[in-house]
Amino acid sequence: MKRQGQTLSLKNLTKSNVWDIQENDVFRLWAQAERDADLRDNERHYIDVIKSAFTIEEVKVDRPEVIKKYEARGCQVGEIRLDEGTKVKWALKKKPILRVTDLTWENIHHVSAHKLIEVLERNFGGGWESLPQSVQDIILSGFDVSTTTLPTARLKKPGGLYDKKVADGYEVLEISKGAWTEAIFAKEKPMAVVTRTKFPTPEELSKEDDLLDEDDEDLPEDEDEKKRNDEDDEDYDEDKLTEESYRTTFDTNPEELDIQADEVGDDDDF
Repeated sequence: MKRQGQTLSLKNLTKSNVWDIQENDVFRLWAQAERDADLRDNERHYIDVIKSAFTIEEVKVDRPEVIKKYEARGCQVGEIRLDEGTKVKWALKKKPILRVTDLTWENIHHVSAHKLIEVLERNFGGGWESLPQSVQDIILSGFDVSTTTLPTARLKKPGGLYDKKVADGYEVLEISKGAWTEAIFAKEKPMAVVTRTKFPTPEELSKEDDLLDEDDEDLPEDEDEKKRNDEDDEDYDEDKLTEESYRTTFDTNPEELDIQADEVGDDDDF
């Protein structure tokens, strides 16, 4: 299996692209990885990635009637080899996306606009604003969403917003609110404009610090600054530093600082 020109394997399987594969692909990728020496060291990581998109149940009773029950639930049963040659049977099933709470940052880009409308319709009642902000943010990361609320009789007026959005490829969900209707328009964003903040891992931060330290060591000192520093070093004479160099007070006659009460009048400005 290839994704964007790259051969997919357990090594490059992520919590995002794992949504592109099906149950039989999991068994096939695992079988390929059994020949790889690093399977034992990364086994737990691979399983965690798979579990983000699939439910995994270990089949402990390997009998035909038990296998049929798993298959009746939509699972695919297959055998895998864990570390040290241990063989187990898994019952795998792709996690369904039925509710808005099933939408995640990882799977939102693997949901079609039509599927999104189905999910919203199954969970709606109060309209777009009734969704938690966190869910709205996830949806907006993968879809262009806009809403309008109009009297039901005017919603589908020829040449209006509804017609223009549908003609532009938007899927629409209509939510009745008495004599009014809220229309929610959704269209998948091109992948080129889909942006997502990625926070560096501690390992990446450590590598960046090492690179910065190496750059600082190799950076040549500015000639003018170096010259100024050399001049400052020449002018600096520790023997010339005396107590007078640190004095911050002034010698003043105390009598000159006294202000006589009778010299200050009520009309004087301060």
